[in-house]
Amino acid sequence: MNNIASMPASPPAEAARLPARHYLNEAHTLRSWFLTTDHKRIALLFLASITVFFLIAGVAALLMRLELLTPEGDLVQAETYNRLFTLHGVLMVWFFLIPSIPTVLGNFAIPMMLGARDLAFPRLNLISWYLFVGGGTLTLYSLIKGGVDTGWTFYTPYSTLYSNSAVLSTVAGVFVSGFSSILTGLNFIVTIHTLRARGLTWFRLPLFIWSMYATSLILVLATPVLAITLLLLAMERFFGFGFFDPRLGGDPLLFQHLFWFYSHPAVYIMILPGMGVVSELVAAFSRRRVFGYKVVAFSSLAIAVYGFLVWGHHMFVAGQSPYAGLVFSALSYLVAIPSAIKVFNWTATLYKGDISLDTPMLYALGFIGLFTIGGLTGLFLAALGLDVHLTDTYFVVAHFHFIMVGGMVMGYLGGIHYWWPKISGRLYTEWMGRFSAITAFVGFNLTFLPQFLAGYLGMPRRYWAYAPEYQVLNVMSTLGASILGVAYAFPLIYLTWSFWKGQVAGPNPWEATGLEWRTPSPPPTHNFETPPRVTGEAYERSHAARGEA
Repeated sequence: MNNIASMPASPPAEAARLPARHYLNEAHTLRSWFLTTDHKRIALLFLASITVFFLIAGVAALLMRLELLTPEGDLVQAETYNRLFTLHGVLMVWFFLIPSIPTVLGNFAIPMMLGARDLAFPRLNLISWYLFVGGGTLTLYSLIKGGVDTGWTFYTPYSTLYSNSAVLSTVAGVFVSGFSSILTGLNFIVTIHTLRARGLTWFRLPLFIWSMYATSLILVLATPVLAITLLLLAMERFFGFGFFDPRLGGDPLLFQHLFWFYSHPAVYIMILPGMGVVSELVAAFSRRRVFGYKVVAFSSLAIAVYGFLVWGHHMFVAGQSPYAGLVFSALSYLVAIPSAIKVFNWTATLYKGDISLDTPMLYALGFIGLFTIGGLTGLFLAALGLDVHLTDTYFVVAHFHFIMVGGMVMGYLGGIHYWWPKISGRLYTEWMGRFSAITAFVGFNLTFLPQFLAGYLGMPRRYWAYAPEYQVLNVMSTLGASILGVAYAFPLIYLTWSFWKGQVAGPNPWEATGLEWRTPSPPPTHNFETPPRVTGEAYERSHAARGEA
């Protein structure tokens, strides 16, 4: 039984051409885009903005890797290197990794997946984009002023007393962008609660919605803590208040507690949406309902809750109580359980599935492999004894990137390729997509696997120069980064081309389930001509969708 009761099947002839009217051709003026309240157009505005920040952060990473080709600091000066890794970290964390899936894929897909005409607060959605661009502009202004050299964590007392770089403008940029995150999370929560289609109960929701709901809770609850922390930092630097300066009665460890109370949940802001995307891809391209649907759904909420309880594992060597360290170590092992549940259930879904190795599925498989490596190496860092040795080495860099870049970016690109026919109404060239997915997987492993070894052997992170015995490993990393850069840039080329010249996609080229695939491609402005009604379970497939008689 099909899970969409009131939506008539599209005639085959409709797949041969784009719909006459859709959200892309409703109005062509720039003013109509900058004042739009259509969630789909706002998603594309976020896509363009985020891509710019990603490219700038990528250039900074490339310059760092070129510097590390040789042990001596012979490409850029030490202060320039400090500014490069800070710029890379700030832009990647707050202007790509955190907002990308929620603001692009979430904005585009959530209303259609719920059977709604738009998000609950369309104007608030547009304001969130302006806040995001405003925060990013302030951050890039700091680059014009010479950059910032504190690292993306802004640790005190360096950021409040000693740094002579553009700390205030960078902090202000992150502060402003935080309000964009809060508004986006609030909008999603209200939308999911109030705008579900008739019959779309909580346990009929796609797992992407569950992941975005959990992510939104973290955005709303954790981001204000970051905002307050950065405000205190700015007040101490500008006005001389003693929040973190011991000479004025402050405590530098307080900053770390406040910062990581936000920033470890922020790790799940980055990865939970990618997990939601992978759940959709695994179900669509294995032609099966996700194994243990309810357990996978609740695991997203468990990750969100546990994420608030483990911030102290970033501070094992910072001087906190050893008893607190023991508690945070134990909790860090517990938070791995709901993540492992997802991986095992995805694997069980794939077992005996009718798997199609299309581009989105290759990205999903890459996500599962890289995220698993990142998660397992995180257990090393959660062990008190090992963490003493591995803290502030390249082992931490590799672990972080396996989770955040290897996992989240693979999920993001998988989602972009999956929903691209719905976004643009056109298909990309499949062999190019598969080439990019495979190249990204190979390039990523060549970049960061050597860093595990370098870190275990003792190479510290954030150093401009290093001992000669680490050069071979760094040359491998730089070669891998070059391959990875090509893999990330290539989709920008063929997806842009397909937007104008690609083959017309039709409403549902993947034969996927879900309300979003029952609209034309591209969708009309208000998504559905008549409100849909859901009668089946999530991922329930009709006989036709399975290819059965």
